[in-house]
Amino acid sequence: MASAIVVHRHGGPEVLQYQELELRPPAAGEVVVRHSVIAVNYADIYQRTGQFGEEDSPPLPLIPGIQGGGVVVALGPGVHGLKEGDRVAYPGPVGSYASDRVIAADRLVKSPPDLDDETLAAAMVRGLTAEYLLRRLYRVQPGDTILVHAAAGGVGMILCQWGKYLGATVIGTVSTPAKAELIRALGCDHPIVYTQEDFVARVMDLTGGKGVAVVYDSVGRDTFAGSLRCLQPRAMAINYGTASGQVEPLPLQRLHRKALIVTRPTLPAWIATRAELDAAVAAVFEALRQKIFTVPVTARYPLAEAAQAHRALESRATTGALVLLPQ
Repeated sequence: MASAIVVHRHGGPEVLQYQELELRPPAAGEVVVRHSVIAVNYADIYQRTGQFGEEDSPPLPLIPGIQGGGVVVALGPGVHGLKEGDRVAYPGPVGSYASDRVIAADRLVKSPPDLDDETLAAAMVRGLTAEYLLRRLYRVQPGDTILVHAAAGGVGMILCQWGKYLGATVIGTVSTPAKAELIRALGCDHPIVYTQEDFVARVMDLTGGKGVAVVYDSVGRDTFAGSLRCLQPRAMAINYGTASGQVEPLPLQRLHRKALIVTRPTLPAWIATRAELDAAVAAVFEALRQKIFTVPVTARYPLAEAAQAHRALESRATTGALVLLPQ
């Protein structure tokens, strides 16, 4: 048996139901992982609400969550390179809000002895997201000026720190002066409190009217039109999240004058092969060891109180990472 959070219908945090489920034995190529910690990511809210519709939302009923860490407690036939008792973590697939789960062995990453489970839970999915955003989708170069929305959030904090390490001038938007001070301490050169000033006007002022090389936008509907106005010619707008809702359709002609590039990426596509996953994980682990970035765990909730964690995340009052503890 396993304790799990199950969503039977899309809706608010109240649809996160805590229940006991029978755990099937692992099939060929699968293992059972007993979680010690489960990360809460904004993607979990998309799963709960069904924001992306039938085509892109997991079918119901579902166990939400994309990241967990713990130990291997059982192996199915044909699993190589893992044994019972190994510490592991993973950045997907969906189904992590459970005390135990069955998962494909080839999606697991062995947890290094010098990184604890909470650190990996806070940093793996967020770090892997930042890695492909900064180093592969758009390759940040020394001298670039970049704009990071939701800069005090889990991914935003990493983008600020890692982007600064790569030599960029970092502009970040946040909702409160306290968050502005937080990201300034992390290396953000120019925090903007968007509730107090127009972020577009401020960005253009900071760049002397030139604009930025890339915008990292995880907010979506409320910010994306402004994000486009912040770009310099031939720059890239990356909408990697939709915390405020999906970006409304826009005519391609709007991109014409500055020859802009717009993309809507997702992490699974950038770690689709084992080689891609291994290379990205190695980069994230090394960045953690070098302290290029940190993501503090700022709140811990029992698994049964996942709804409270979702309410806190949706309030936009949080910083850093939230985790669930199954035991």
